[in-house]
Amino acid sequence: MLTTRLAVIATLAATQVAADTDAMYYQSGLTYGVRPGYLVSKMKDGPLKDEMMACLSQTPETTKFSIGHRGAPLMFPEHTAESNRAAAAMGAGVLECDVTFTSDKELVCRHAQNDLHTTTNILTTDLADKCTTPFSPAADGADAAAECRTSDLTLAEFQTLAPKMDSANRAATTAEEFQGGNAEWRTTLFNQDATLLTHAESIQLFDSLGADFTPELKAPSVEMPFDGFTYADYADKMIQEYRDAGIDPARVWPQSFDIEIVKHWVDTAGEYGEQAVYLMDQYEGETFSAMDEANWPNTMDELKDMGINYIAPPLFMLVTVEDGELVPSTLAKKAKEADLGIITWSLERSGPLANGGGWYFSGLDSVIDTDGDYFTLLDALAQKVGVQGVFADWPATVTYYANCKGL
Repeated sequence: MLTTRLAVIATLAATQVAADTDAMYYQSGLTYGVRPGYLVSKMKDGPLKDEMMACLSQTPETTKFSIGHRGAPLMFPEHTAESNRAAAAMGAGVLECDVTFTSDKELVCRHAQNDLHTTTNILTTDLADKCTTPFSPAADGADAAAECRTSDLTLAEFQTLAPKMDSANRAATTAEEFQGGNAEWRTTLFNQDATLLTHAESIQLFDSLGADFTPELKAPSVEMPFDGFTYADYADKMIQEYRDAGIDPARVWPQSFDIEIVKHWVDTAGEYGEQAVYLMDQYEGETFSAMDEANWPNTMDELKDMGINYIAPPLFMLVTVEDGELVPSTLAKKAKEADLGIITWSLERSGPLANGGGWYFSGLDSVIDTDGDYFTLLDALAQKVGVQGVFADWPATVTYYANCKGL
C-alpha cells in the first residue's frame, strides 16, 4: 500500500513539474529566432519587403493565424512535446495533434497510423517483430522497406519508442542504416530525448502553453471496425477527450479529410462540431482544377448547406497567377461567397523555394523563386484570399508576418 501511495505521489509530482516547466518555457518570452529576418533579406525589392523590414524590431506576440503543423517539424521531430513547445515559443496560437490509435484503442499523436518505421526507432528495438511488414533491406534494385503501425502496439509499448525526424534511407541494408535519409534542408540536432505524446497528453500540454487545438482524425490503416472499434467510435473518442479535459469547444478545430467524418461531427458533436474543418483532397482527382467549379465533388455552397463552416485546402489551391501576380483562385472566391472560413497548409514543408518549393507550390513557380517569397505567398493568402490561419513547419515565419500586419 505504501509503495502504491509513493508511486501515485511521484506521478503527481512529475506531472506538476512538467506543467511548471511548460509554463516557464512559454512565459520566458516568445522568439522569432533568426529565420524570419533571413527570409526578409531574401525578398525581392518592393513595398512588401519594405513593410516586413520595418517590423524587424517588433515584439513577438502569439496569434491564432499561426498554426503549428505537427509542432515545428522543420527542425524538431514531429508530434513531440519538444516540437510543440518550440512552436508555441514561436507564437503559434493553435497546435496540431494528428490522431490515430494503438492496438488497445488508445489515441496517440502520429501523422499516420503506419509511420512508426520512419518517425521512431522501432526497427532497432525488440518491437520490430510486431511490425505489420518487417524490415527488408535494399536488394536487386528494390528499395529498403518496412511498415510499422501504432495498431501493431499497445499504448505501453508505443510509449517506449524514441521519436526521430521523419526519414528513411531507402538504400539501407540494415535497420540501423534505415534510420537515416533525413532531407538536407532539415536537421537531426533535436532528435535527442524527444518525447512522444498521447492525444490526452497533447491536450494537457497545449493548454499549459496557452494554445488552442486542431486535432486531425487520421484515416486508419487497418480495416474498420477494428476489434469492434468503429470509425464513428474513433471520431467520438477524439472529441470526448476534449470534453473530459474541460476544454471550451470554441478552442477546438477538429479536422478530417473524410467528409463523412466532418458531417458526423457537425451532426453529433454539438458545439465541438461547429468548427469542424474539412481538409480538402480534391487535388487527388486527375481532372480537378481549383479554377473550374464544374468538376468539384461538392460546390462551396453545398459544403455550407451540410453545416460545414471551415475548409482547409493546400496552399496552391487558393491562388493562381495572373499578369505575374498571385490572385485568388475560383475555389477561394466561391468559398468566401459561401461564407466558409478558410485555413491552409503547409508553409515551409518542402525544400528551398529557389528550387521550386515542391508540391505545395504547384503551378506557382513563375512568381515564386526565392525563399523570401514565403512572405509573398503569405501576403496573397492573407490579404487577397482572406485565410484565417496558416499551418507551418516553422511557425515563426507566419507569426512574424501576422504580427507585422496586425492579424
